[in-house]
Amino acid sequence: MRVRSMRWMMPCAAVLVLGGAGTAQAGPAVGQFEIKTLSAEPGEIEFQSQNAYALGQPKRQTRATPDGFVGDDNNLPRQMHALEIEAGFSHFFKARVGIEFEKEYIDDFDTPAQAGHFEEIKLDEFEVEGIVVLRRRPGDGFGFGLLFEYEHPFESGGQRTATAGPIFEWGQGPWVASINPRVTQFFGGDRDDDGNRDNKLDFGYAASIQYNASERFSVALEAYGVFERVGGSGHQDDEAALFGDFDQHRLGPIAYWSFEPGGEKAGEHKLGVGALFGLNDTTPDTTLKLSYEITF
Repeated sequence: MRVRSMRWMMPCAAVLVLGGAGTAQAGPAVGQFEIKTLSAEPGEIEFQSQNAYALGQPKRQTRATPDGFVGDDNNLPRQMHALEIEAGFSHFFKARVGIEFEKEYIDDFDTPAQAGHFEEIKLDEFEVEGIVVLRRRPGDGFGFGLLFEYEHPFESGGQRTATAGPIFEWGQGPWVASINPRVTQFFGGDRDDDGNRDNKLDFGYAASIQYNASERFSVALEAYGVFERVGGSGHQDDEAALFGDFDQHRLGPIAYWSFEPGGEKAGEHKLGVGALFGLNDTTPDTTLKLSYEITF
């Protein structure tokens, strides 16, 4: 399905941004477990559902203070669910808007045992993203582009983030390699007792090596990671000062299957299933990944 105009996306994005206030955006900028691509077609629409389920969570650190117990700020949601719509405006630019739901650790607790409890799943943030393709990859060979992303939380009191970084792709026959290093800047949100905001800078990456066994089936080895607070940036809040900062790194196999259940008019469907394994003790042991995309 092709559309002549997609100017409706930007007013919708503006409404959502103005309608959302901030949320507690603490800990490392983990983001979604998705490999960004340089494929852009004018008029193409894609609906996406990106989901992650964490198993084997690291034990949450706690500390008693005069005001009660506090827990560390490691970003460890039990579940993450993103619903997005992406539109291609030309062969060199595409954009998406979306919302994300998370099941996070509770903020307030009375005992260390309660620190491991999770809230009910809730709407967490709104995001808008753009990818500029500077060099298209014709099949075999090299492609290059730039990613820009803005995330705005729905609850008050937290920080917004802006993410940017290059996307590199290389293809040879059935093999495709991709890497997306990026930096995430935190800004806004509540101030601490000294009047400071933790406007830290995190460095993250997403990378994959994919083998296309056929037009419909492919397997990939994917890696995702984040290094929190590059160069000691920002001002640590009380929890970060107590427990320090956290890095997370994951690696694992993902399988993708494309199909057209109702013919071309129903769009191309793509299912992704796999597991990412934690590579350090501040990352969950296993993160199950499930993605579903429909392209028209």
